[in-house]
Amino acid sequence: MTLEELKNSSFVVGMKETERALEKGEAACVFIASDCDEKISGPLHESCETRGVPVTAEFTKKELGRACGIKVKAAAAAVLRSR
Repeated sequence: MTLEELKNSSFVVGMKETERALEKGEAACVFIASDCDEKISGPLHESCETRGVPVTAEFTKKELGRACGIKVKAAAAAVLRSR
């Protein structure tokens, strides 16, 4: 999935919001910043793998934040399933 697809989707931003979306089964795809510390991103990667949710990890925190329309960096974001 690309940043453009993220921009044009319903999404949540941030590690906690992304984790909540995964727990509720609402996440269709997860973006994890490539420059995110492994200590932080490791558990999220595992959670995605367990739930069968695809992960994209090719963008930086700055790129993710910009794509989500926020003025700060973002470690993670999740595209939500359409209802």
